[in-house]
Amino acid sequence: MSSTERVADKLEKPALDDRSYRVIRLPNRLEALLVHDPDTDKASASVNVNVGSFSDADDMPGMAHAVEHLLFMGTEKYPVENDYNQYLSSHSGYSNAYTSSTETNYYFEIAASSSQDADASTNGSIDSPLHGALDRFAQFFIAPLFLSSTLDRELKAVDSENKKNLQSDIWRLNQLKKTLSSPKHPYHHFSTGNLQTLRDEPTKRGVNIRDEFIKFHHQNYSANRMKLVVLGREKLDELEAWVGSLFAGVVNKDLPRNRWDDVEPFSDKELLTQVFAKPVMDSRLLDIYFPYQDEEDMYETQPSRYLSHLIGHEGPGSILAHIKAKGWANGLSAGVAPVCPGSAFFTVSIKLTEDGLKHYQEIVEIVFQYISLIKQHKPQQWIVDEMKGMTEVDFKFRQKSPATSFTSKLSSIMQQPLPRDWLLSGTSVIRKFDSQGITKALSYLRADKYRLTLVSQKFPGDWDQKEKWYGTEYRVEAIPSDFQAAVRKAANSTATDLISELHLPHKNEFIPTKLTVDKKDVAEPIKNPILIRNDEAVRTWWKKDDRFWVPKANAYITLRNPLAKATPETAVKSNLYCELVKDALEEYSYDAEIAGLEYQLSSYSMGIDIDIGGYSDKLAVLLEKVLMSMRDLEVKPDRFNIIKERVLRGLRNWDFQQPYRQVGDFTRWLGSEKGWINEQYLAEVEPLKAEDISAFYPQLLRQMHIECLAHGNILKEDALRITDLVESTLRPRTLPRSQWQIRRNLLLPPGSDFTYRHTLGDKANVNHCIEYYLYVGSLADHILRAKLLLLGQLTEEIGFDQLRTKEQLGYIVFTGAKFAATIMGYRIIIQSEKPTSYLEERVNAFLALFASRLDSMTQEAFEGHKKSLINKRLEKVKNLDQESERFWTQISGEHFSFVQNEIDVANVKPVTKQDMIDFFNHYIHPTSPARAKLSVHMIAQSTPKPAAGDEKKPSPAKQKEQLVAMLSEYLTSLSISTDQDQLTKRFEPVDLASRDIIPTIITAISTYMKEDAKVPDEQSAAILQQGQQVMGAVLPELGIEILVDEEDLPPAPKVKETVFIEDVFAHKAGLGMSKGPVPVRALSEFEDKDVVVVDGNGRPESKL
Repeated sequence: MSSTERVADKLEKPALDDRSYRVIRLPNRLEALLVHDPDTDKASASVNVNVGSFSDADDMPGMAHAVEHLLFMGTEKYPVENDYNQYLSSHSGYSNAYTSSTETNYYFEIAASSSQDADASTNGSIDSPLHGALDRFAQFFIAPLFLSSTLDRELKAVDSENKKNLQSDIWRLNQLKKTLSSPKHPYHHFSTGNLQTLRDEPTKRGVNIRDEFIKFHHQNYSANRMKLVVLGREKLDELEAWVGSLFAGVVNKDLPRNRWDDVEPFSDKELLTQVFAKPVMDSRLLDIYFPYQDEEDMYETQPSRYLSHLIGHEGPGSILAHIKAKGWANGLSAGVAPVCPGSAFFTVSIKLTEDGLKHYQEIVEIVFQYISLIKQHKPQQWIVDEMKGMTEVDFKFRQKSPATSFTSKLSSIMQQPLPRDWLLSGTSVIRKFDSQGITKALSYLRADKYRLTLVSQKFPGDWDQKEKWYGTEYRVEAIPSDFQAAVRKAANSTATDLISELHLPHKNEFIPTKLTVDKKDVAEPIKNPILIRNDEAVRTWWKKDDRFWVPKANAYITLRNPLAKATPETAVKSNLYCELVKDALEEYSYDAEIAGLEYQLSSYSMGIDIDIGGYSDKLAVLLEKVLMSMRDLEVKPDRFNIIKERVLRGLRNWDFQQPYRQVGDFTRWLGSEKGWINEQYLAEVEPLKAEDISAFYPQLLRQMHIECLAHGNILKEDALRITDLVESTLRPRTLPRSQWQIRRNLLLPPGSDFTYRHTLGDKANVNHCIEYYLYVGSLADHILRAKLLLLGQLTEEIGFDQLRTKEQLGYIVFTGAKFAATIMGYRIIIQSEKPTSYLEERVNAFLALFASRLDSMTQEAFEGHKKSLINKRLEKVKNLDQESERFWTQISGEHFSFVQNEIDVANVKPVTKQDMIDFFNHYIHPTSPARAKLSVHMIAQSTPKPAAGDEKKPSPAKQKEQLVAMLSEYLTSLSISTDQDQLTKRFEPVDLASRDIIPTIITAISTYMKEDAKVPDEQSAAILQQGQQVMGAVLPELGIEILVDEEDLPPAPKVKETVFIEDVFAHKAGLGMSKGPVPVRALSEFEDKDVVVVDGNGRPESKL
C-alpha cells in the first residue's frame, strides 16, 4: 500500500504568522492541509467536496443540498443522529455546512484542549477533543446512514430553509437570473430544493428518494474530490497520523474534477436582452452582465481586477462620480463572479435614484463610454503596480481569523489549481503585470454580448411573467434596436467623443508608506486600555498594541449629546446628517478605502459615533477630513432629496426583512423608556427639508462630551492628538456630566407575563416569529450572569435538537442569553409557519422538558458543560479589530469590565447542579410564580400553500380515491397485478383523520397483497418497508395531514394567563426602571500615572 505523500511544507505566509503548515495527499488521493498553531484555543476542520447543485439531476433539484443536510444524521460508527453535534457542543464547539454550485463545504470548531486552561497542550493525545471530532467527521464521507427516520424531517428542514428565503430579493433575483439562463447549462438549476422537488414529485414518479440520495453520495463523493483542512495545537506529524488513519476509509473513485467547458450560461438567445424585475423591497438596480473568461489559471495576474478597479472606482473621473453628479445613482460596483470552472460573468451593478431609473439607457451608454476610454489607453503598469503593492502589504500584515472561517475558506481555495506553496496567498496577491492579459480581458466587455436587468417596484409596471421557484414578477425582451445602436456608438467612442468628465483615476495618496511597528517583547499583553485624559470635556483611552504587531490602528470616537435621539424626529435628523456627510465625502474617502483605511459615521442613543480603522500611517489625515466635512457640511437640496428618498426606502423596506430580524427591535423597544421603532421614524422623514438639517446639525455639534479609544500601532501622544483634533476642529462647548443620558432599562416585575402582537407588513410572508424573553436580573450581578451563561450552554444543543430537528418548528431557532444596556435575560427565538400561540406552547413544553433533563443530568455531563462554557469565555481574540471591539463595547456601555470573560469564568467554576436547578426553577420554569416574561409575536398575514398546491382541499372521499389510484399505479410499476376496485374495498376501514393513518394504510396494502394479489411474503415485506417511506411523502402531497400523536411530544404545562399589551405607553408607564450602568472599577484605577488634566480653556493644568 502506498504511503502518504508530503506535497508542500514551506507555504508562503504572512510575516507574523507563527503557524506551521504541511500539505499531504493520502493514498486514496484525498488532499489535506495541516496547520499547527501552538497558541490556538480553537481547533477546526473543514472538508470541501467538489460537487454541488450543478450536479443535481434535472428532475430533482436541491439534491446536493439535501445530501448535505442528511450527512449530519448519523453514520455507521456513530449511529445516534445528533451524536456529532452533542460531542461538539460538550467541547465548546459547533458545526455548519453550505452547498454552492460546484462544492459542498462542511466545517466544525471545537476546543483545542480538553483542559479548562486555555493554554494547555494536548500533547498529541487521542483524548484531544479534536481527535474525537475528526473521527465523527470523517464518517460523513465513509459510511453515512441516510436514516429513513430522519429523511422526512431533514427534507422539511430544507423546505423551511427555502421558505425562509422566498421573500428575500437576493435569493429571488439570483434565481431569476438563473432561470433566464440557458437550460443547457446547470446554472439554470434551482439549487435549494423544497418538498415538491425532493419528495412529492419524485414519489409520484415511483422514485425511492432515500435510494436517490445514497446514489448521489456514492456517485459524486470521492476522496480525490475532497480537500481537507485541519487546524489544531498538535504537531504536524501527529495531525498527519490522525488524518491518515481517520480518513483512510474514504473511497477513491477517481472521479474527474467537475468542469463545464462546452456550454455557456448565457447563449446568444439570452444575450442582448433586458429583464425588468419587480422586487419585494423598494429598490432600484441596474445590472449589466458580460459573459467572461474563467480566470482560475490566471492567479498570478488576475486581469479582471484591473477592470473592476477602474470601472468600479468612485473617485473623480469615475463612472459613479459622473452619474452621481447628475443625480442618477447612489452606488456602483463591478467585478467578476465565477460561475464554475469554465465560465464567469463580469458584472457592473448600479444603485439608481428615481431620476436614474428614467435615464437607465444613458447610464448604460456612459458605462460603455468608460470601457472605451480604458481600451484607448494601453494597460497602465503604474495602476497594476499600485494594486499589486497593496495586495502584498495586505497579505504581509494579514492577521488570524476565527478558526472555522480559516479552515472553511482554505478547503474551498484548495479546489483551485494553485501551486500548493501559494495556498495562503492564493488569489489575494497580484504577482505580475500582464498587458496582453488585460487587453484580452477587456475584449469580453462587448457591445454585442451583454444582458441588462432593471429592478424596480414601479418601472415599467407591466411585468407579464412569474418566475417558477420564487414567484418574482418580470418581463424579458430584446434590447430595442435604437438602444443597441446607441450602445455600440458609445462603445466605439473616440477620444474626441468621450464625455469630458470621465478619466482614469489619479495616483492614490492614501497608499501607506510607513509600515514599521515598534515591536517589543512583553511578558503578557495588557488586558485593558489606559485612560490618558479624563476631564469634563474629554475621556481618552489608549492602548499601544502589544499582541498583534501590525501597522494598523482603530480610533473609536463618541460625540456624546442626548439630542441625537431625544425624539424620533431628532433621531431621523441625526441619521440624515450622517448620511449627507458620508455622501459628500464619497469621492475623497474612496482612495482611503482601497488603501486599507475606512471610516464609519453613525448616530445612536448617546450621540454621534466616528469609527476609523486600518493602516495607521494616514489615519489622522482621514479623520481631519471627516471632522471638517461634519463641521462645514453644505446641505445641497438636490443631494438632500436623493438621500432623504434613500432613507425613506430603507425605513419602508424594514417591514420586508425576515421576521426573526425584526422581532428583536420590538423586544428592545418594549424594554426601553425612550426607545423608538421603525414606524415612528418613518412618520418623521417625509416633512423634512434640506434647511431643517442645515439648522439642526450645528446644535448637534455645539455641545458635547468627547470619548475616544485609540488602539493599535499608535503612540500615546498621537492618541492625545486625536481628541485634540476633534476639539480644535469642532470647537464644542462641554456637555456637563449632569446632562449625560443615563442608560436604563424597564424592569418586568416578578410573576408578570406579557405578550405583544405585531402583524407583519409583508403580506406575502408566510412565516410567523416569536421571541420568548425571561428577565433574570442586573448585568452587575456577576453570579446571576454566570448562571445565565451556563443555562445558555446547557440548552444550546438540546434546544436545537428538540425544537428544530425533532419538532420541526422552523429553520430558524435560537436559544440563549440576551443582554441589554443594564439588564439580562434568557430568550428563545423561533421563526415558523406555525401560529405563534402554538410556538409559545411548544416553548413552554421545551422548558419543562429541560427541567427534567437538568434534574437527571449526570454530574460528569454537568461538569462537561461548565468546562465547555469556560473554554468559550476564555477564547482569545484573533486580531486587532476583535480586541478593539471588546474594549469599545465596555467603554461605550460604561461598564468598563475589560476582563469580563475572566470574571465570568471565576463565577461559573463554583456553580453546582443544584444551583442551576434552583436558578432555573425560579427564573425560567413555565410554572414558576416568580418568573418575569415578555413574548413578542410577529404574525404573518399569509398562509402556506397546501402541499399539493391545490387552492381547495378535496373531500376525504376524494382524497381516499386519489390515494388508492396513486397506490394502484405504484404497485403496477412494481409489476404487481392490481385490481383497483378490490384495493378500494381494502381501504374502506382506513380513516384519513386518524393519528394511526400510516399503520392502517400499510395494513390495508398488506392485506391486499397477501389475500388478493398473492404476493410472496419476502417481496411483500420489502414493498411494505419502502411503503412506510412512500406514505410520509404521498399523504402531504394529497393534502392529507399526518398528525403527530401528542403523546410523542413533550407535554406543555399549564401556565398563568398572559396580559396582552394593547397600549405600549401605558405598559411602559407601569414598569419600574433599572439602575444605570455600574462600572466594575473606579475610572481612576484605569488612569495612566501621567494622565493629563486640563483646565476650562483646554490648557494642561497638572500631571497626576
